[in-house]
Amino acid sequence: MTDSPILTVGLDDRAYNITVGRGLIARIDEVAGAQLADRHVVIITDDAVAPHHLAPLTAACARTCRRVDSLPVASGEASKSMAVLAGLLEDILALGVDRDVVLVALGGGVIGDLAGFAAASLLRGVDFIQVPTTLLAQVDSSVGGKTGVNAAVGKNLIGAFHQPRAVVIDIDTLATLPDRELHAGYAEVIKYGLLGDAAFFEWLEAHGADVLRRDEAALRHAIITSCTAKARIVEADEREAGQRALLNLGHTFAHAFESVCGYDGRLLHGEAVGVGMVLAYRLAGEMGLCPGQDGGRAAAHIAASGLSTRLAEIPAITATTSALVNIMRRDKKVRHGRMRFVLPRAIGDSFVCDEVPEALLTQVLEASR
Repeated sequence: MTDSPILTVGLDDRAYNITVGRGLIARIDEVAGAQLADRHVVIITDDAVAPHHLAPLTAACARTCRRVDSLPVASGEASKSMAVLAGLLEDILALGVDRDVVLVALGGGVIGDLAGFAAASLLRGVDFIQVPTTLLAQVDSSVGGKTGVNAAVGKNLIGAFHQPRAVVIDIDTLATLPDRELHAGYAEVIKYGLLGDAAFFEWLEAHGADVLRRDEAALRHAIITSCTAKARIVEADEREAGQRALLNLGHTFAHAFESVCGYDGRLLHGEAVGVGMVLAYRLAGEMGLCPGQDGGRAAAHIAASGLSTRLAEIPAITATTSALVNIMRRDKKVRHGRMRFVLPRAIGDSFVCDEVPEALLTQVLEASR
């Protein structure tokens, strides 16, 4: 049996384990048996993941659950919509489920967010389990209970906090992950070093290439370190009243970039976050908050990871700078009409700032073009 490190997200009666290892999908009846035994399981997945991982997951669930069904949705960010959510809920209800049902999210961040919001909404809240199959979902979106869909005016503006009952991270799923998705997910790994762990960022500078070539030991370390950091932040601030906002380093920029691209696959979330983090460092540098050499280190590692660092490198972003700023004004972190950015003081030290001069923001965006 493969060694499976377990972390716990300590949220009192809603605490849950994060299990990391190899071959876990085919053994989910052992890893999360307490959440599956004698229950009706509905697996939510997408048409890109299903051919690789649905059959072994179904077989493993069937060994312990009362009944197992699966419902696929189209892959891609466009599936994070109210229309897809409504159809999915109707399809689940058509299976004759009751409150003892457990949804299993098998896929990347889109599936995790969509299935999690379905679980939060269905019958006023049912259990769900996260089985993330992308690096981005494994290190970030599967942990913490943020669920939701996108709105026409912005990303993740409709949703709920609804914690999973377990997170099962099978490193083997990364073997079939396209290189572009792997690199995009790595942006979220970098984020943890930049926002609060300078030593981890130094490790990434030395070993990031090993992560990107899918070295097992490097992947394990990157995933476990990232999940541990997020678990501790979620425990301290489950509903983003304070510290949890730090997890949005680069995201105010990134969500605006994704919005103007229409969630059509031309720009992946992690790719947008990579540029967003570079711009956060540049903005902090212009405000005299962060040393320029730290911004240079951050940008250099992001570039070395095969990610863009400037808007000029993303042809899909054709919207004007003023249009991007308008979207940022509707970001979910806005308070009392003031835009809020996560900005760095140094590598490994970030804070939430609501005193960003709009003229300076515009200047930084223009310079990146």
